[in-house]
Amino acid sequence: MPKEKRPPIIAVLGHVDHGKSTLLDYIRKTNVVESEAGGITQRLSAYEVTHTTKEGKAERITFLDTPGHAAFSRMRYRGAEVADIAILVVSAEEGVKPQTLEALRTITEAEVPYVVAVNKIDKPGADIERTKQNLAEHEVYLEGYGGTIPWTPISAKRGDGISDLLDVLLLLAELEELTGDPTKPASGTVIEASVDKRGIGSTLLITEGTMESGDYVVSGESISPIRIFEDFAGKAIKKATFSSPVRVVGFSSVPTVGNRFSVVGTKKEAEAAVLLARENMRVEKKKEGEETRTVLPLVIKGDTVGIVEAIEQEVAKIPQERIVIKIVSAGTGAIAESDIKAASASTQSMVVGFNVKIDARAKELAERLGIIIMTFDIIYKLTEWLQGAVSERTPKVATEEITGSAKVLKIFSQTKTGMVLGGRVQSGAIAENDTFRVMRRDVVLGEGKITGLQQQKVEAKSVEAGKEFGAQVKTGVEVAAGDILEVVRVVMK
Repeated sequence: MPKEKRPPIIAVLGHVDHGKSTLLDYIRKTNVVESEAGGITQRLSAYEVTHTTKEGKAERITFLDTPGHAAFSRMRYRGAEVADIAILVVSAEEGVKPQTLEALRTITEAEVPYVVAVNKIDKPGADIERTKQNLAEHEVYLEGYGGTIPWTPISAKRGDGISDLLDVLLLLAELEELTGDPTKPASGTVIEASVDKRGIGSTLLITEGTMESGDYVVSGESISPIRIFEDFAGKAIKKATFSSPVRVVGFSSVPTVGNRFSVVGTKKEAEAAVLLARENMRVEKKKEGEETRTVLPLVIKGDTVGIVEAIEQEVAKIPQERIVIKIVSAGTGAIAESDIKAASASTQSMVVGFNVKIDARAKELAERLGIIIMTFDIIYKLTEWLQGAVSERTPKVATEEITGSAKVLKIFSQTKTGMVLGGRVQSGAIAENDTFRVMRRDVVLGEGKITGLQQQKVEAKSVEAGKEFGAQVKTGVEVAAGDILEVVRVVMK
């Protein structure tokens, strides 16, 4: 079935008192039908509005009601982006503030298009031209002012320009060509989670597919049957599709805000998904004091059973000191959508195939979830790629390296915090600002830092092996002639 147009999901950001909440309140009150809005007993963090454009067309828009919440700012877990478009609210009275710049960074890092709403144009101190100039000084170039960023002057308090702003958002959404497939099981992001007298509930934002009563929601290790099922206004519903915020009550545990969720048809499928998530996301810890090993989930597909077994043997040969390769699924045939789902519980997951094709639906799902698929027809090429992938994903640890050593030949002067000494570099090199250990007969006496360095009475940045030098050092250790200074650097390996 061809994809359908999907309503945009909008996040509103800006300085704390530039009118974000006022804007959202005005949009909600004027665009949400009273009968739908009535009876809300708690403030949900997302809601839908229906806006009638200048052409008389009714269009649905979803707003995130808590602009700074985790679901937008913590764009993690397979790189999911909750918002399609952002509104940057700037006061026409005060212009750009530190929180405005912070909000702008959040928007640009999330790589979402945005519209600038110049608010408070009804205030006596409002100066739109000065605000546009202020934005330009921070490299925000508005349309008609040397740039291409759409903007609208508004008064969130009176409602001036709000309709125009919503028209601009819908035009931008049209350019983004937002689509969804209503025939797929629903998936999306956990926006909010809480506990009340009915049980553990969660506000979910559907970004793909459809969910219906009788299905099951899975997010990490949390499961809920879709029985207590409500829209953003608290009204009981039986069905919802993409871009809709919904509330489901009855989770087995509190879902993590910002995590992805998916919908399955039966409790058995939901429990299987949780078990797989636990296995894939599990971090295996050795006994206390030893390092942590991260799990790297792997799905293997081959054209024959023998090939699959051969790949498993090759995987077993790969060194796994700080990472564990966990084969979560292995079998024959084309790489299918079910293989991607088996790998979907972790951003570290990989799918490899040998002499097999990739189904179109599997490819599409993998691209959406950010899961890597690689196919090969030469076994050693597969092994080489896996080794590289494992090396890239292996957690780095801080390691000390001795990059130079020098023997102290003479002490020229000494103070409470340091001294001036002469010496000869025995190996490697020493440099200004290097940190060193003082060694005396293989015993570490303490540490210090080189604050100044000379070679043949001329200032030097570094001195190589075999050369003599004079150095000013800062140390709490009483260094003596014959001691060894070991230059130590911490590197990540």
